[in-house]
Amino acid sequence: MAPKSKKAPSKKKMTKAERLRLMQEEEERRLKEEEEARLKFEKEEQERLEIQRIEREKWSQLEKKDLERRSQELEELALLEGCFPEAEKQKREIRALAQLIEKVKLILLETPTYELDHRTVLQHQGSILRLQELLSLKINVATELLLRQASNLADLDTGNMEKIIRDENVTLYVWANLKKNPRHRSVRFSETQIGFEIPRILATSNVALRLLHTRYDHITPLFPIAVTEQKQNTEGAEQVNGKESIEKAMTEEKLFTEEKVTNEDEQPKAEQERELNLVQEENKYEAIENTVLQRTSDSEGEDSQTTQLELEMKLLSEAVLAAQLRLVENIVELPEASESYKVDLCHFSPLGGVYHLDVLELPPQCKPVKGWVLVEILQEGLQKFIYPPETTEEPDPDVTFPPIEVTLEIHKSVVFFERPRVIRWDNEGKLWRSDGISSVYYNREERLLTFSMDTLGPVTLIQDAHVNMPYQSWEMSPCGTNKVLLIVKTVFMELQIYIKENLCMLTSVKLRGKGREFHLKGKWMAPIPFILALKEAGLNIFPAVYSHFYVVINNKVPQVELKAYRQMALLSSAFSFGWSKWNMVCNSTRVVIRVREQLSEETEHHTWSLLMFSGDRAQMLKMQEENDKFSEALREGTEFHSTLYHMMKDFASPVAMERVRHSNCQFIDSVCYMLLSIRVLSYS
Repeated sequence: MAPKSKKAPSKKKMTKAERLRLMQEEEERRLKEEEEARLKFEKEEQERLEIQRIEREKWSQLEKKDLERRSQELEELALLEGCFPEAEKQKREIRALAQLIEKVKLILLETPTYELDHRTVLQHQGSILRLQELLSLKINVATELLLRQASNLADLDTGNMEKIIRDENVTLYVWANLKKNPRHRSVRFSETQIGFEIPRILATSNVALRLLHTRYDHITPLFPIAVTEQKQNTEGAEQVNGKESIEKAMTEEKLFTEEKVTNEDEQPKAEQERELNLVQEENKYEAIENTVLQRTSDSEGEDSQTTQLELEMKLLSEAVLAAQLRLVENIVELPEASESYKVDLCHFSPLGGVYHLDVLELPPQCKPVKGWVLVEILQEGLQKFIYPPETTEEPDPDVTFPPIEVTLEIHKSVVFFERPRVIRWDNEGKLWRSDGISSVYYNREERLLTFSMDTLGPVTLIQDAHVNMPYQSWEMSPCGTNKVLLIVKTVFMELQIYIKENLCMLTSVKLRGKGREFHLKGKWMAPIPFILALKEAGLNIFPAVYSHFYVVINNKVPQVELKAYRQMALLSSAFSFGWSKWNMVCNSTRVVIRVREQLSEETEHHTWSLLMFSGDRAQMLKMQEENDKFSEALREGTEFHSTLYHMMKDFASPVAMERVRHSNCQFIDSVCYMLLSIRVLSYS
């Protein structure tokens, strides 16, 4: 048998005294740890309070120092900002000559009316309407002369006549139905996809089809006006069209120029296209300036020319500042459309010009007789063929008038980022309508648009004017003396714009990451024509005063935004500025941007710094763009300043500041105007 295993020794039982002793030791250790933690917390709290006290004292000292030198810095900034009225004065001299040229262009019908400034349009609206009527008359006469010879110009294969006449701004397509073949219902102009699908009744009628494509838009109202509902109601009883609209516009302009400065904010005004606001304010303050100068001359005839010049520059400076401020202001209320079919021109913008579609009665044909050419000339001239007919007789159930199918080819100079919408012009109501058009199909690859209309008339294509807003990012970098490159990235595209002196140029367009050749690329233009050209091409990155109703924006206080743009423009010759994600985090009274000195390509890779500006205080932030949490902590070794110029002056090189002080006034003004027009701080 196996030996029995020994019993394990029993565990010694802890006595009550030992258990009390262990509990006492545990309690003493706990109390000691709590005391040490309390002392540590009190020490840390004292250190934290001391750090806060030091920071408050430091902050207070910096604020006191900033206030002490604020007047000096603002005076120096005012001297630098003297470039804006100086640039405006130079532009006035140039504009005086340009207006004469524009009048000549109008007479020759070489310039679309949308290229005119506000003052010229108001002064010459009657002439413009007469010239539009003259243009229509000329087109009708040319079409009639062409259709009289349709039998001589007939195609050998089809027996019908078709003709295409192209110009720089106008293309005319004409088709004459000579054979009246009911099976020939598809009309396609040679070497194009443009054409019609006509009903049987038109295929057997003595008619002609005309498509006149004007690449400019002379139908849409020149100034899409957004007014408050109260203003709309007070003016609702006024029936203004034709000559009445001209008289009303001239009256408003007269009252506008005679208005006093003190009543500027009290008088309700219609908000107009933002690119023309600068000219509006200029007109207003020009009249005020002339009045004040005249009174000064009468009362103080012995005043020196220097005093008058100083007064003129002061008034001009106030006018420029007020005009620039209007570019970043938003209207408070947008009126609702009275009819559901009325197109909201504040939301959508017409692109690609106007397509005038007409069914015409074929005039009598020329007949050669014994060496002579006989032609019957109708006294009423070229007449439109009414389709469908306006009849009061009992309708015949066997006769139907189906819609006419139209196929248009979108010009390559226009970009649509989404499927274009087709709208038609209501000549009676003088507005664009979205009804009466059906079966719309868009072929993106071939840029063909097919739709059906009950009755033909002027049509145009529209796109959301804010499809590229808000922007994803932006950056502005100097490229030498008086030259910068402004890059704006949106969901669909990336635009690169050069600004040099008083000119702008589109240098690159990338659509969905791919480069594209564009007709505007490489063309230098003044800022306002440049903005209009980009908008006409569908490359709209220019918000209007009503755009905040259609886009979710990072709205900033207008005064803060204006001061930021003006001072960024002053520094643009030597410093790069860029988008920061933290601009969305701070409130509407402050802006945050990235900044770095850049004098050459070698400095392009320098580290970005974050700059916060509230309109009257600029400070460098300690945090970086890559941080996870926003902090207003001041960067070590920096101070508060009242202007961006003096903030950058603290750490910039002497070469950079010298370049800033010697920047061209027109260049600074152009950069500022582009920033005010794009509004990168609110729409990014």
